[in-house]
Amino acid sequence: MDFELRKAREKLEREQRERVQRAKAKADRERRAKAEAARRRDALEASHRERRLDAARAQEEAQQKMEEVMQLGKGVSFSHMFEALPYDGPGDKIKLPPSSFKELSDEGALDKGPMYFRLSKVSDRVPGAPQEQDADEATCCGVLEFTAREGSAELTPHVWNNLFQGDSPDVPLIEVRYVSLPKGTYAKLKPEGVGFSDLPNHRAVLETALRNHATLSENDIVVVNYGQLQYKLKVLELKPASSVSVLETDVEVDIEGPDSVLDNVENEHVLVPLETGKVESGVVEEGRFRYYKFLLDEGMGEKVASGRASIEVKIETDTRGGDTDIYVSRHPLVFPTQHRHEWSSHEMGSKILILKPRDASLVSGTYSIGVYGFKGTTNYQLSVAIKDVITSQRIGEQASASSSVDVDSVVCKNCKRYISSRTSLLHEAYCVRHNVVCTHDGCGVVLRKEEAADHVHCNKCGQAFQQREMEKHMKVFHEPLQCPCGVVLEKEDMVQHQSSTCPLRLIVCRFCGDTVQAGGEPLDARDRLRDMCEHESICGSRTAPCDSCGRSVMLKDMDIHVIAVHQKS
Repeated sequence: MDFELRKAREKLEREQRERVQRAKAKADRERRAKAEAARRRDALEASHRERRLDAARAQEEAQQKMEEVMQLGKGVSFSHMFEALPYDGPGDKIKLPPSSFKELSDEGALDKGPMYFRLSKVSDRVPGAPQEQDADEATCCGVLEFTAREGSAELTPHVWNNLFQGDSPDVPLIEVRYVSLPKGTYAKLKPEGVGFSDLPNHRAVLETALRNHATLSENDIVVVNYGQLQYKLKVLELKPASSVSVLETDVEVDIEGPDSVLDNVENEHVLVPLETGKVESGVVEEGRFRYYKFLLDEGMGEKVASGRASIEVKIETDTRGGDTDIYVSRHPLVFPTQHRHEWSSHEMGSKILILKPRDASLVSGTYSIGVYGFKGTTNYQLSVAIKDVITSQRIGEQASASSSVDVDSVVCKNCKRYISSRTSLLHEAYCVRHNVVCTHDGCGVVLRKEEAADHVHCNKCGQAFQQREMEKHMKVFHEPLQCPCGVVLEKEDMVQHQSSTCPLRLIVCRFCGDTVQAGGEPLDARDRLRDMCEHESICGSRTAPCDSCGRSVMLKDMDIHVIAVHQKS
C-alpha cells in the first residue's frame, strides 16, 4: 500500500517538473520571438530612415547641381548626354543636334551672346554612385552649327584629342553642359618640342591658329600648323579662370621655352645658331636634314648689296663618307628643302656656295641653311663668312690688254685658240696629238684625250659633267618629284611651282599680315588681275571703316575707294 502511494507521488512530482520545464521553455521562446521581432522592427525602421536620408541627400545634391548649372550658365540649364562623333574641322567649335538649338532658344541662351559648353567624359560606373570629374577628362568649346544627328555631338580633332587623351572608347559618351565663361586676359603656353620659337613672328602664327578657337582650358593641347609642319603647345595657366573665352578679347600670351635641348635633334625641324666666321661640325644621315641659321645685320647687308662683299657658305665633308647637298633660304622661308629654297649647291664632296641676293633691299635678315644627306652618313664642317670683294681697275686693264689679239696670230684648227704664227705648226702638232674638242652641240670644250672619256653631257638638259657626277645629276634634277598638292614635276619646274603657283605655299597676306597658305586662284577675275591668291581674295573681302568717311569698305577695295572718292593718291 505504501509502495503504491510513494510511486503515485513520484509520478505526480515528475509530471509537475515537466510542466514547469515546458512552461519555462515556452516563456523563453516567446521572449526570444519578441526580441527578434523588436530587432527586425528596429532594422526595418533604420532601413526606412536611411532610405529617407538618402532620398533627401539625393534631392539636395540634385538641387545643388541644378543651382550650380544655373549659376554656371547664368540662368540657362542645359545638360545632356551625347554620343561623341569626330569630324574634320579647325578650332574647337562642335556640332550639336537641332533639338539642342530649340532647347537653348527656349532657355534664352541665344540672347546671352556666344554659347560655350563644358564637355566631360561619362565613365562606366555604377548608376547612382557619386562621380568625381577629373580636370583632365573635361574641356570647353564653342558651337559651330546645330546639324548633328539626334543623340550625338560631332567634335573637331582639337576637342576630341583633348577629351579622349590616349584612349578611344568603343562608344564614347560625353556630357555637354552649357556654361558661361569669362573673357581671358592672360595665357601661358609651353611648346612640347623644340623649333616653334624659330618661326619668324611665331606669336602672330599662334594668334592666327587661335582665331578658330572660342575657348581655352588649362591642360589643353593647342596644335599650330605652319605649312607642312605641326607644333603642339600645352596651356599651363589661364586668367581669370581655368577656362576662358578668347573671342573679342586681348589676351596677354606668355610662351615658355621647351624642356628639350639641342641634343640629338637631327630629325627635328630645329635651327641651330651659326656665327659667321666660326666652323660648326655635324653629322647627317642619308635622306635627313640638319638646319642652321645665321643673322646678317644691316651694316653687312648694305656692304653685300653694294657688291663690296659676298656671303660665302662653305661645307667640307669627309671624302671617305657620303655626300651632301646645301639649300639656303632667307626668312620667312624657314626650312629650305629640295624644291623650296633660294640658293643650292649639288656638287659632290666639299663645296662653296656664294649667295647673290636677287633684291638689293632684302639682304639683311635671318638666313637658314639646310644640309641634306644625299648619300650615306656624312661628317661635315659648315661655316659662313663675309668675304670682301677686291676690285682693281688697273688689274682689269692689264687683263684686257693681255687678252688682245696679236696681228700675227692664227687660229688653231684643233682647239680654235689664237696662236702666234711663228709657233703655229709646232702647237698644232702637239695639240692634235694630246687634245680633243667636245663635239656636243654648244659645248666646244678642249679636253685632254685621257679626260675625254670622263666628259659627258646630260641627254635631257645638255649640261656637261664628269661621269661620276651624272648619276647624282639625274637623281637630283630629272627624277620626278611629287608636290604635297599632287603635282608631279622635275626639280627646276618644282621649284618654280612651289614658289609661285602651289596652293600650299606660304605667303605673307597683304591684308592680315599673317603667314598663311596661299590657296589656288581666286574666283574673282579682278582679284586675279590684281595678282591675289585665294586666301588674299577671301581675307580682303572683310570690311573695315574708311579713315576719312567712316563707310564700311572691303579691304581689297580700300585703295580704289580712297582714290575714287577722296581723290588721294
